[in-house]
Amino acid sequence: MASTVQPSSRNVEVLLVHDVENLGQRGEIVKVKPGYARNYLLPQGKATVATLQNKRMVEKHKEKLAAIEVGRVKQYQRVADAVSKYSATIEAHATADNHLYGSVVARDISEALKAAGHPVEAEHVRLDGPIKELGMYTVKLKFHEKVNAEVKVWVVPSATSG
Repeated sequence: MASTVQPSSRNVEVLLVHDVENLGQRGEIVKVKPGYARNYLLPQGKATVATLQNKRMVEKHKEKLAAIEVGRVKQYQRVADAVSKYSATIEAHATADNHLYGSVVARDISEALKAAGHPVEAEHVRLDGPIKELGMYTVKLKFHEKVNAEVKVWVVPSATSG
């Protein structure tokens, strides 16, 4: 019987090939019960047995990812520094009492910042809810868990409003 998982051990180490909910993320080495590995993780292709060679490969890969991550954080920090000095203006149709006919959402703010030359995606914009009135708002931007910024957004009536 040629099994890659030893049934006599209490836990086995596996290398996750995909993210597994409530267990870990891709590239992590985790300890699981032999039956869970043998009956679910290995047949589904969600993990492989954590051999010495696989562990070395994971360590090298983590080093490369760490270097890439440092570069990404620096890039996000440059964008955050530039954006925090900028204030965006968004024109929107509004009633006489300053209520918008629609609303300003993360995508609108992202597009206004992109038009000004700042590469900000809608997923970076953090709004508590859509903006529904004219005025000045301080909007939080989260580029990375270590890089945050704030930008002032002016919502003004469009020339054809009211």
